[in-house]
Amino acid sequence: MATITVPVPDDLYRRMEHFSWVKWSEVARNSLRKREIFEKYIRTGELSAEDAEFCDKMDWHPVDEIPLREDFVRKLEESKKETSLRVKDISDLFE
Repeated sequence: MATITVPVPDDLYRRMEHFSWVKWSEVARNSLRKREIFEKYIRTGELSAEDAEFCDKMDWHPVDEIPLREDFVRKLEESKKETSLRVKDISDLFE
């Protein structure tokens, strides 16, 4: 396996030292893998079985990184302002 060195600012390094149990190389590997999967997903709209397994393990999906469309966000905000329907019994909802 190849090795890389990543320079980080001194203040970040000091903060990282407080988490001595963290395997920073694993964090970096997972972040790089996520980026690779995200780029592939954007191009194809699909995940391989291997990528899907990684995503499940990480409890992450590339779609999580895609920002919501502004018109959708507006609709969500508007729906928050609407009053809710109060239901006393489940039979009120279904025939």
